[in-house]
Amino acid sequence: MHVTRHSHITDPTLVERLWTLYARAYLPVVEETVTHEMLDRVEFAEQLRSPVNRLWVVWDDALPAAMTMISTDVRSTRWLSEHFFAKHHPERFAAGRVHYVVWAVVDPGYVTRGAVVHLGEHCLAVEAQEGALLVFDTPETNQPNETGGSAELLLRLARMVGDAELVPISVQRYYAIDFAPERRYREASDVEHVPQRQVDRKSTRLNSSHSSVS
Repeated sequence: MHVTRHSHITDPTLVERLWTLYARAYLPVVEETVTHEMLDRVEFAEQLRSPVNRLWVVWDDALPAAMTMISTDVRSTRWLSEHFFAKHHPERFAAGRVHYVVWAVVDPGYVTRGAVVHLGEHCLAVEAQEGALLVFDTPETNQPNETGGSAELLLRLARMVGDAELVPISVQRYYAIDFAPERRYREASDVEHVPQRQVDRKSTRLNSSHSSVS
């Protein structure tokens, strides 16, 4: 296995091969996670093109086996609050050393073949050298408890290349109100039902009035 580092990827053949790996690796997660963890094809390509993102890929000959993308500018992501880091980690935020793991995926066939260690040794060594605050999040399916799981794995990899500690930042929970199917909605007596044809006629009159003004 060997590792390559990329930024600002536009080659369509490479994008297609990386997308195949990404979609294959994320399928077990998206089937078990309530949140929209997986990017769509357009979002994926946008992340590859971004010059502030670093992509590390583990190859088995000509096949991509694992990869991770790290954003070096949290202001360019839609997942993190730059205001939070400007307040709580002002020096490193100002120096551009707050980084974010956009994704880290391994082909299911390579989970037990050392691809993760290969990936960690290379990309985390750079983060350690720069003294980065490397932020990541993980769904419950990969982190069922406060300890262990993906967080413990990443910490072990980080400690292979430098002095590191795991800092819990935040927890987000999702709930649903489950209405039993047999319970009927009872409307209040003051709810007025307006037939759709009346709504359509009113809309037509408003559009006609607007046209005459213009």
